[in-house]
Amino acid sequence: MKAALTLTLLAASTLAAQTPFPTRPPAPARLRPSQFPPFQEAALPNGMTLLLIENHEQPSLSVTLSFRAGTAYDPAGKEGLSAIVAELLTKGTPTRTAEQIAATIEGVGGSLSAGGGDDFFTVATDVLSDQSDLAFELLGDVTRHATFPADELELARTRYLSALEVELSQPENVATRVFAKEVYGRHPYGRSASPASYKAVTRDDVVSFAGRRLRPAGALLVVAGDMTLARARALAVKTFGTWAGTPPPTPLPPAPPVKRGTDIVLVHRPGSVQSNIVMGNTTFLPTDTGYYASRIAAQVLGGGADARLFLILREQKSWTYGSYASLDRNRGIGHWEATFEGRTAVTDSALGEMLHQIDRMRSEVIPDTELAAAKGFLVGSFPLTIETPRQIARSVTTARLLGLAPDYLRLYRQRLDGVGALRARAAARRIFRRDALTIVVVGDAKEIYDKLKAIAPVRLVDVDGNPMSPADLNPTGGPVAFDRSQIVARSDSFEAVYQGNPFGAQVTNVQVAGDSIVFTESMAIGPGPAVEQRTTAVLAAADLSMRRTDQTGHAGPQQSEIHLVYSGGRVKGNAVVPQGGGTAKTIAVDTIVPAGAIDDNVISLLVTALPLAEGKSFSLNVFSSGEGVTKVATIKVTGVENVTVPAGTFSAYKLEISGMQLPVVMHVSVDAPRRLLRVAPVGAPLVFQLVK
Repeated sequence: MKAALTLTLLAASTLAAQTPFPTRPPAPARLRPSQFPPFQEAALPNGMTLLLIENHEQPSLSVTLSFRAGTAYDPAGKEGLSAIVAELLTKGTPTRTAEQIAATIEGVGGSLSAGGGDDFFTVATDVLSDQSDLAFELLGDVTRHATFPADELELARTRYLSALEVELSQPENVATRVFAKEVYGRHPYGRSASPASYKAVTRDDVVSFAGRRLRPAGALLVVAGDMTLARARALAVKTFGTWAGTPPPTPLPPAPPVKRGTDIVLVHRPGSVQSNIVMGNTTFLPTDTGYYASRIAAQVLGGGADARLFLILREQKSWTYGSYASLDRNRGIGHWEATFEGRTAVTDSALGEMLHQIDRMRSEVIPDTELAAAKGFLVGSFPLTIETPRQIARSVTTARLLGLAPDYLRLYRQRLDGVGALRARAAARRIFRRDALTIVVVGDAKEIYDKLKAIAPVRLVDVDGNPMSPADLNPTGGPVAFDRSQIVARSDSFEAVYQGNPFGAQVTNVQVAGDSIVFTESMAIGPGPAVEQRTTAVLAAADLSMRRTDQTGHAGPQQSEIHLVYSGGRVKGNAVVPQGGGTAKTIAVDTIVPAGAIDDNVISLLVTALPLAEGKSFSLNVFSSGEGVTKVATIKVTGVENVTVPAGTFSAYKLEISGMQLPVVMHVSVDAPRRLLRVAPVGAPLVFQLVK
């Protein structure tokens, strides 16, 4: 005990003698010259350019081969083609299958991939330097001899369509796509892939694109790591020496539209509880010497957690998890943008504050502390981007493909550090065009349209970009003449899939008994099951009018129960509905319902009996049984497409349903009697699909 006490006293004495923890961060050290390694250049006989960044500290090697063949070169109507070409490039050659290519490179601990951006298409491999022969061999094989198997094309198409469906369900992605279209117009930078464009791509398109755009003349081969120039040149000549060809000339793209004033494009996303804002405008070409000061200005405005947008909109106002600004460079004209994501109720306030901060950037000189912090971050973080051979290869490739000067990377930090406050303000005035901003807002327009009108002119569109009028925000529901012949006795089984994995099941049953139709639905979701529900709804057989709904179940430990009777233009009953706080909510129901109103629990049944046709739209009065109120559900038939579910492949109507608690996409078979094939709540990774 005495020894322990002595040790305790000694420790306390030692701690007391130590210097207190500093309350301020240390001052930054003076800027040291960048240690970016020099590179050597060689021209190959077939028109390729070889760049070598020699570094023998580690036995590793990164090799990239880049072409001017990105998404900007996709033909109109076939956006996504270059991405599919990249996906298929490593999926087979005359001498190797996709599995053999993967096994060969992975067997030596390396990687081989292809990908592209707006302007460029790159094939890259990383290996240990003693596998350099294999790296060049595989790189040359897939680049020059890819076979683009038809079955791999269909797999790639399916993956891209699935990923796009998820992307379009997320409001931030919708905002980004609309912003690009508004800022760049008919310029290729303004286009985005769509389900139709992915479906339009054929194998002939893939082969033709690769044959025309992936050619050696003008291509850039960058080798970084443990290799000499003589060795790199010998391998390049061995691999690509007999390859010849010049890519076809590319016509000048249309110029971006000229903005005459700041305006707002409001994308109506019914029921959205948050809004996403993207604003900005085009800037300049990548070689513009104003880049450095503009980069500092964008950093001060919204480059990180210590920038103005983040500190004010998140830390001070608590309106968002994050708000940022960035300056983007392309081979063609670039742009800057600022983003926000927050509650619907603060959308107009957040937008007003963002515009105020842009005005401050244009009118006020940046204080020394902010300027030093912005430069310190950009200058100090640069070495972290050139730590590995792959990072070095990427940096050199990007600089060369953008047409930047040979000393760009070597002098990058010094040029940023040399930007003063007056130059940064001048850059802000130049790039933040306050009187010609494009502002895109994605949210529930019913809640924010009038508020946004007070800030700037508002143009209203739906999530597909179709024009809307303010009157469209409050549709009027009414009776619909259902096609009774589509409702037949049947039993259907569905599987629930969560992020691609089985997660539960649902069984529906339709019985025709005398003058009644009885619809039952049993659902079990998650382990346990975590959510279980059984619903019975009774409708009149003659006109499909509602008679009764009964539902029991649970969500976790909370029980749910609904009992409603429809009669004489009224609905009566009660509902016990699980809530997020852990306590179920009880609702007493006794209210008038409009003529022809349906219960929300039978939407999945009755959509099959609508007079469906491509382009048609329906507004139905729907009683929300869990809320005790009548809503107007809008059902749009947005197209006819082939849908594959476990039960088979069907020609189906795609229905987009909004106005209820959560937007939903449903697919209903074209052939009669119609069947529900697929149900996908928008923004949720859960999908129900027909099994049998």
